[in-house]
Amino acid sequence: MQVAVIGGTGFVGSYVVESLQSAGHTLSLLVRPGSEGKVPEAGNPRVVSGDLEAAEAIEEVLRGADAVVYLVGILRADPARGVTFEDSQFHGVVSVARAAAGQGIRRFLLMSANGVEAESTPYQRTKRDAERHLTDGDFDVTVLRPSVIFGAPRGRMEFATQLYEDLVRPPLPAIAFYSGWIPPGSPVMMSPVHAGDVADAFTAALRDPATIGQTYRLGGPEALSFREMLERIAASVGKRKLIVPMPIPLMRVAATLFDRFSFFPVTRDQLTMLEQGNVCEAGEITALIGHAATEFSATNLAYLAASP
Repeated sequence: MQVAVIGGTGFVGSYVVESLQSAGHTLSLLVRPGSEGKVPEAGNPRVVSGDLEAAEAIEEVLRGADAVVYLVGILRADPARGVTFEDSQFHGVVSVARAAAGQGIRRFLLMSANGVEAESTPYQRTKRDAERHLTDGDFDVTVLRPSVIFGAPRGRMEFATQLYEDLVRPPLPAIAFYSGWIPPGSPVMMSPVHAGDVADAFTAALRDPATIGQTYRLGGPEALSFREMLERIAASVGKRKLIVPMPIPLMRVAATLFDRFSFFPVTRDQLTMLEQGNVCEAGEITALIGHAATEFSATNLAYLAASP
């Protein structure tokens, strides 16, 4: 099958491209100028230079495609540089969907995110609006909503690496978030899922017509607290780490002052989503990929030891 991948040079995109190629699909990738070095050499995908504002490039990357996989997403907006949730996560989907409809392409796979139904933040709202735009249109859509994604970063930003760099590697005590003001409060809970499993879920969904019209929540095999994740990250690099509780309301006060600056590690919206949690069962991803999901374990986090 000929598959157009939008967002194929990102962290998750690199795994999805690898999985789709291993399954025998022929790929075309929309690649922003300057990101050519992130295109995998294996498989020889067709590369179209352009971004989500380049209508001609979108038309070209879709030419001859049987399906579209849309993976673009950002964790932090930077309006001063023209990076917004609306453009990346919603308007981009609208533009690609319009071009796909014009070329008669019906099959569309969208990477959304677990918890978007809360619609409490621009990140969640734009992801949810993108889902609605596709499901309300004349497309054969499969929506995949992963929890937080980990795996060897391959030179990109990645969840566990960021926690290691920001909280575990520095000599200061690490902080573990919880809701409320008084410890222990309610711990922040997540279901970390491996990028390779997410990628294989996309490949499996593309292969199976029964996934059309379905939304899948993709979680790893365990629901872990923020403290447990930090402990496993520390264990993966052979460290013992002092971890102190941090109430989210207190961190939100600091974020109100500093989250406009890139050096501050978390935004108010991200704290809102942390407070909501990011947990889902592994049953849906297991059913898609046909095997147990990868654990967020010290062994599977060994790539952190190679962090410079």
